Amino acid sequence: MTQSSRQKDSSGSSAAGSSVPTGVREAAEWSWRLLAIGALILAVLWLIVLLREISIPVLIAVLVAALLVPFSNFLQRHRWPRWASIAAALVSFIVALVGLVTLWVNQIALASSDLADRAQSAWRGLAHDLSDLGISVSATQLQTWIDEVVASIQNDSARWLAGALSVGTTLTHVLAGTLLVLFSTLFFLIDGRRIWLWIVQLFPRAAREAIDDAGSRGWLTLTSFVRVQILVAAIDGLGIGIGAALLGVPLAIPIGIMVFLGSFIPIVGAVVTGIIASIVALIYCGPVVALIMVGIVLLVQQVEGHVLQPLVMGSAVKVHPLAVVLAVATGSFLGGIAGALFAVPLAATLNVMVGSLVRRHPSAGVEAPVRSRSGFARWFSRGDAS
Repeated sequence: MTQSSRQKDSSGSSAAGSSVPTGVREAAEWSWRLLAIGALILAVLWLIVLLREISIPVLIAVLVAALLVPFSNFLQRHRWPRWASIAAALVSFIVALVGLVTLWVNQIALASSDLADRAQSAWRGLAHDLSDLGISVSATQLQTWIDEVVASIQNDSARWLAGALSVGTTLTHVLAGTLLVLFSTLFFLIDGRRIWLWIVQLFPRAAREAIDDAGSRGWLTLTSFVRVQILVAAIDGLGIGIGAALLGVPLAIPIGIMVFLGSFIPIVGAVVTGIIASIVALIYCGPVVALIMVGIVLLVQQVEGHVLQPLVMGSAVKVHPLAVVLAVATGSFLGGIAGALFAVPLAATLNVMVGSLVRRHPSAGVEAPVRSRSGFARWFSRGDAS
């Protein structure tokens, strides 16, 4: 091929290449990369949902470890042996959780019969009020509805038996999941440093420092989130529980515990537990007290949303409220209650980790300082002289 022909081919190819605008070419390059990242995220979510009987207990164990590691390290800094600090942290968590659940169950069991009687009385009063408004709901119609439900249960006994068996299987899964949470938490407390270092070793050598730095920042965010979430949930539970007690609403302690546990699911938990507290107030104390109870619930939630969330939770999580709503909605759609529980801490942790990786990219012009020790190693082993 002559030099002129080569120049012609070169000029022709450059002309063909220049026929595609630079913006379109860059958009195409970003598009396939974004598609690859999206496919990877969907694959991970699909695996988590598919293996939810394993993944959910492990994720719960990560949250529990994020709560207990600072406490264990605190004990180690005060001359506790490492094994004793880990055991004390884990036992304290188990005792506190079992105590709350036991207190809630006992209070509900003691008031269950009275609650049923009150509910029937409230229904009769509601039926009387409706009849005064021209809407007739008689006791005979109510009894007819009850008889139809009982007949349906008797006619479909086989289906209900299968449902009972599935409940037994579910209880077995709950027991297995509880044991998996305990064992996973124990191993995270004992070998969290080595587990993290093993994960870091899976990445290319050039990326390990950046991954370690991002993981350290994500872990700090997760530990802050868990501690702040417990504080916010405790304030919600105390506020609504004390309000119910001042109004003379029975079951004030179970209501407070229910609100405390429900507050770990952002937005959804507060709404559901507030509705239940208002219904209990309606059943026991009438519509006026129920309306006041609704006002107390709204007041506590407004304090949480406009004071606690911006001042306390905002500094720890650094996620926009709209992102929180979308994360909870997406998590609920994909994983139900478990998805709503993990949505916000996952979004907050990923937000910090991705931001750390972006800042370390050469194009960002920011380079994080090199540390001599692994971030997770530092957090999992803080206070450990060994």
